[in-house]
Amino acid sequence: MAPGDKIKVLIVDDISETRENVRKLLQFESDVEVVGVARTGKEAIQTSLEVQPDVVLMDINMPDMDGIAATEAIRAKQPAVQVVILSVQNDQNYMRRAMLAGARDFLTKPPMGDELISAIRRAGAMAISEKAKAAQVQVAPVMGSMAGTSYSYGTKGKIVTIYSPKGGVGCTTIAVNLALTLNNEDTRAALVDANLQFGDVAVFVNEQGKNTIADLAPRADELDPEIVEEVMVKHAASGLHILAAPSRPEYAEKVAGEQLSKVLEYLQKLYPYVVVDTSPYLTDNVLSILDISDIIILVTSQDIPSIKNCRLFLDLLQTMGVDRERIIFVMNRFDKRINITPDRVADNLKQPVATVIPLDEQVVTKAVNRGVPFILEARNQPVSRGILSLAENVRARVADLEANGESDRVARR
Repeated sequence: MAPGDKIKVLIVDDISETRENVRKLLQFESDVEVVGVARTGKEAIQTSLEVQPDVVLMDINMPDMDGIAATEAIRAKQPAVQVVILSVQNDQNYMRRAMLAGARDFLTKPPMGDELISAIRRAGAMAISEKAKAAQVQVAPVMGSMAGTSYSYGTKGKIVTIYSPKGGVGCTTIAVNLALTLNNEDTRAALVDANLQFGDVAVFVNEQGKNTIADLAPRADELDPEIVEEVMVKHAASGLHILAAPSRPEYAEKVAGEQLSKVLEYLQKLYPYVVVDTSPYLTDNVLSILDISDIIILVTSQDIPSIKNCRLFLDLLQTMGVDRERIIFVMNRFDKRINITPDRVADNLKQPVATVIPLDEQVVTKAVNRGVPFILEARNQPVSRGILSLAENVRARVADLEANGESDRVARR
């Protein structure tokens, strides 16, 4: 936050005394400003659109619409707004539902003053960071010839790579649905299929373009927005831009690791998020991607070979000097009937499992076969909520990276 900036807060609670008590508590904070209050979930959605808060303090139990449903609706319309849930019930199930709906934090009522202020400041910093990125995208756009396409040189996006050292754990499913979740009017995303021999991203979204990454890589030193636009596939239903894998396995040889790195780094100038799907083999291309990635989403399932391979990969990263803070560890296809739990895996690998995506073969298989990602049509299903939770983890990690980067720049002055 710049000096003088205030965190704009909207208070939502159906009890007037609670609203007033929170407002009085916040009035003594010089960096916080209460810009509105709401009594119901529906009123909160409307008021949030009107006053454009950074942070919403949201009660869970309200008469017309509960706070979790209201949180999901606000986050869908205003992705940069951060929600802090307040509830009299310190229930893990409530907490989990709140986080899956997009809440930034969960506090038990009545919260301690310091605890509430700290939560608001954390959420406010993230909201202001997200809004700043969106504003930079809008300030200096260079319009491409494709309708609805804009590019910006004013900001540097983040490369988010989905990787697993074992095939068949669902990396492509995660990459496609995560990219669609991160992609909105404020933060455009590009999805890159870097599984160069047998990439399936285009199939997952039922799109087929005449050009692929093999057409872009040889021109890595002469890229401009028009060239990129010419090669990108635009997903009709969402507007997501996709850089497809080569149409035939033998064409993968046309793409060198250095060229691939240059392409991804150029895309960072055009998109706030560059989501990259990879193959499980640590080829030169994959290593070059991992080396320049801001965030590595490491995916495991509950089977022992997958977990063993993830341990070997984490050891390799340590040897390479890669900071584990860059890793978001995900357990996909979680089946609660299997006694290999996320906590046990986290303890064994000394790496916290940040997101758990539940097993839902029927929803996922149907989505893949139809070429319609489940996040677009089955947003309320548990598997979609897992993806929404992962997207929030990515946004939070990006905010932390940017905050640390700003701290480093200040320290070097």
